[in-house]
Amino acid sequence: MDTLNAMRVFARVVERRSFTLAAEDLGLPRSTVTNAVQQLEARLGIGLLQRTTRHVSPTLDGEAYYRRCLTILADIEDAEGAFAGAKPKGPLRVDVHGTLARHFVLPGLPAFLETYPDLQFHMSEGDRLIDLVREGVDCVLRVGELSDSDMIAKRLGVLEEVTLASPEYIRKYGMPESPDRLEGHYMIGFRSTATGGVLPLEFTVDGTIRTVTLPSTVWVNGAESFVTVARLGLGLIQVPRYHVEFDLAAGTLVHVLPGFPPTPVSLLYPRNRQLSPRVRVFIDWLSREFATKNPASQP
Repeated sequence: MDTLNAMRVFARVVERRSFTLAAEDLGLPRSTVTNAVQQLEARLGIGLLQRTTRHVSPTLDGEAYYRRCLTILADIEDAEGAFAGAKPKGPLRVDVHGTLARHFVLPGLPAFLETYPDLQFHMSEGDRLIDLVREGVDCVLRVGELSDSDMIAKRLGVLEEVTLASPEYIRKYGMPESPDRLEGHYMIGFRSTATGGVLPLEFTVDGTIRTVTLPSTVWVNGAESFVTVARLGLGLIQVPRYHVEFDLAAGTLVHVLPGFPPTPVSLLYPRNRQLSPRVRVFIDWLSREFATKNPASQP
């Protein structure tokens, strides 16, 4: 194996902390991955990795060499992409909220892959802030205000959020009048898999965001179940409007209590990596998808 490909293999082993997972990512036999790293170590005359039966981690020299490899490989990828007509190729690994993916990502995906036929698109679904490097993911699409992290965030837009209840709930408990007069009302508890906590209701009152936590009789941690339980009349919910357009049109859910602050949507990628051509074209394409499907939400 030539040195550049061996660098790619080594970098993936460091990121995945596993020869087996790196081999799966690269579509190579595990023995090929092991041999490539051993040849690098022999050529350099140093140990790059510490190996145990369960864990692989870089040595101090290995960590320094890994960072040099990232710089070299990114420069080569950019140089190759600078030629007229050259298009990104290889795996693109993205982690997305499921409902967000089904509304904003998947509908336009065939056209995106037709434009870039040499990309292999790998999508996982979740809402926790994963370790991109360790889990082998290129970028993640996330909703909400972001906590400080070592990732770079590209804001794609904002989502209009709405507070909803079913007609049956309103008949039983009455129409909520204001965020200050919610005594006797219930909310459906949404438990974040990212934090483990139940998300409160949020309202903008006189320019200030106010949070309200109401009693709950049902708690869920999935977006589809969240909306389904609301249709059954078991409490108030707050969700992005795009997720419930059909319910609003059909009257199965009713818009109540305006004033929910808009929620940002961002694409994040590791700070310690130069933005690869694969991720760059994905960001550009997804920005256009958001502008088309949610034109009033642009940052």
